[in-house]
Amino acid sequence: MKSSLPIIFFSFFLQILGIFIVTFLILHLLPGDPIQVMLGESASLADQVKIRAELGLDQPIYKQMANSFFQIIHGDFGNSILTGVPIKEQIVIAMKNTYILALAALFIAIIFGLSGGIIAAKYKDSLLDKMIVSSSLFFISIPHFFLGPLLMLCLSIWFGWLPISGMESSFSIVLPALTLSLGMLAIIIKMTRNCMIEIINSDAVRTARAKGLSEWSITINHIFRLVLIPLITIIGMQFGSLLSGAIITETLFSWDGLGMLLVNSIQSRDYPITQTCIFIIAISYVLVNLLTEIFYKIVDPRMRDT
Repeated sequence: MKSSLPIIFFSFFLQILGIFIVTFLILHLLPGDPIQVMLGESASLADQVKIRAELGLDQPIYKQMANSFFQIIHGDFGNSILTGVPIKEQIVIAMKNTYILALAALFIAIIFGLSGGIIAAKYKDSLLDKMIVSSSLFFISIPHFFLGPLLMLCLSIWFGWLPISGMESSFSIVLPALTLSLGMLAIIIKMTRNCMIEIINSDAVRTARAKGLSEWSITINHIFRLVLIPLITIIGMQFGSLLSGAIITETLFSWDGLGMLLVNSIQSRDYPITQTCIFIIAISYVLVNLLTEIFYKIVDPRMRDT
């Protein structure tokens, strides 16, 4: 495992570098001029040239890319083109809100996903099992942009239990967290159920039953430990998708996170903020996959020498 760590970290660096280059090029090749957005179309050409030079947008694109990359390495994300406010201040607040939302969604998905999968496997082919499986298939197939308004309609407008949007109430996180978590919850239920059914009739479980161990002890200490190994990969991959799914969810529920900040910066052609948001989300995604791979090697002894 120790010999593979440098390769993993080098791969991590290459992925981050590739994400930065692709993001930078795409943003600067998109139609639209941030200077015109900032000054208005009626601004004089001299004013546009002056502001463009002050912001460094008149330099060749490779110089802009190199300057931006070295700034980010030193923790300096620059200032907003439109407001001049340091991006770091906005990013820290947005990251905090997004990670709180993602962790809340992850907590809901893991707790109810594992519980639902275990119950469905223990009562295989029963009415309860069929209801759990059918519900999971429904939530897997429904996209966030449809599920969010549906939850708003049911839980906020019809029943009035939760606030529709915003961050004023302590319960404001419930609807966006549910919207993010239900798809992941359904995947965990399906994965847990299928793995448990496969393991229940294995030789290790039959040996444990022959020793006279209780069914609960067998479920937790034998079956669940084996199920946990593939679940680590699924949870790690899905947590990364929570961050990308937050772009739609945060916009729907007016949650002031990275997703909301990204959408607003794209609309205003604020290149530095857009690039920083995409870069942070991409780094988070790659970092979660990296930690998942390391943790997977720790949990599964068979993977330590690969």
